[in-house]
Order: sequence, then C-alpha cells, then structure tokens
Amino acid sequence: MRMTLLVAVGVTTVRSAGPKPPTGVRVAGHVTMFEKDGAPSNDLGSAVIYLEGGEPAPLHPDTYTITTSEKEFVPRVVVIPVGSTVEFANADPVSHNVFSASEPNTFDLGKYGRGKARPHTFTAPGLARVFCNVHPRMVAFVQVMATPHYTQPAADGSFALDSVPPGHYTLVVWHERSPELAQDLTVGPAGVSGLVLQLDARGFHWVPHKNKHGQDYPTDEDFERY
Repeated sequence: MRMTLLVAVGVTTVRSAGPKPPTGVRVAGHVTMFEKDGAPSNDLGSAVIYLEGGEPAPLHPDTYTITTSEKEFVPRVVVIPVGSTVEFANADPVSHNVFSASEPNTFDLGKYGRGKARPHTFTAPGLARVFCNVHPRMVAFVQVMATPHYTQPAADGSFALDSVPPGHYTLVVWHERSPELAQDLTVGPAGVSGLVLQLDARGFHWVPHKNKHGQDYPTDEDFERY
C-alpha cells in the first residue's frame, strides 16, 4: 500500500510599492511693494522669501560667485545655505577690498586687483552686509539660510516654494528697502496658494556705512578712482 504525502508550500505575494508619495507640497503667492508716489517696483526679484520652523531638513552647501563689475556687486543679493562658500571675483580695472562687519559672518578679504578672486565660507545663518573698503557706494547682501525652504521671486513678484512638508511655520520676507515681514503660516496636505505679501519701501532712505575700521570714508571725490 502506497501512501501519498501532500506538502503545502506557502506562496508569498509581492505587491508593487507603486509611486512614492510626494515629500512635500507647494507654497506659492505674490509679493508686492508700496513705493513713494505710487511708482512701480523694479527690484522685486531682490526679495528673499523663506520658512522658519518645521522639522529639520538637510542642507546642501555649494560654491557661489559675486563679481565686482563697474564698482558694483553682481548679483547684489545672494541666498545660500549655511556652510557655502562665496567667491568674490574682481572684473574691474581697479582694486577692491571686500569685507563684512555683520556678526557672526565677519570677514576681510584684503585689497586685490582685476582678474583675481578671494573666497569666504559662511558658517552661521543670518544676513551679511558686504561692502568695499575702497568704494563706499558698493554693497551686496548675502542671506545665509539654516533652512532649505527659501526662494527669490520673479521680476513680477510671483514665487513658489516646492517640497515643503506640511506643518506650522513662520514665513519671512526680506527686502533691503522694506521692513522685514513675518507671519505665521500653516501648510496643509494640499499646500498653500494665492498668498499676497505686501512690503513697504516708502520710508526707505540710504544711510552711509562705515569702512572696515569703523570710520567714515574719505570725502575726497578722487578717492574712488583707485
């Protein structure tokens, strides 16, 4: 008599994981700015919009370039993550001395001529105002970010922040000619659209800064020829 042995073999069904869910949502809107006499704003693209708060997120430091050209810093405003390096390149036929007295990102690159570049690595978050010790009208702004959620608007003021995890934030808008704007923002699973952010430059007036020694610049008009 022959016995038949039946063995049950387990079968594991593997299901496709499918597309991964998005890591974040979009925050979008428009920046406008009041100007004296109702004039249109021609530098809305120089604003900086960023989110504070939320879960910590990785930063990706990189190397950026600001060029001195015709006694101006180009671009005038740069936004970088903490740990990034900025190369200050001189394309002018005159020498420059790039420096910043903004704590905690103070530095002094010394005087150097055309075709040369000198770097500085920004190791702490915050706004660094950058000047030239030779030419008092030169100014640049380096916004050093501790968050990856930042952007600059288009020339018409429109902006979008992508890959923002839902949560509670403080939305900050900075512009060199306006008081800083800050407001609470809750980002839901569908994101946020249609934000209208209003800046005010009507009270702005240019104030001379000190040189790297904390003194006034010479008033001799020939000083800036060098």
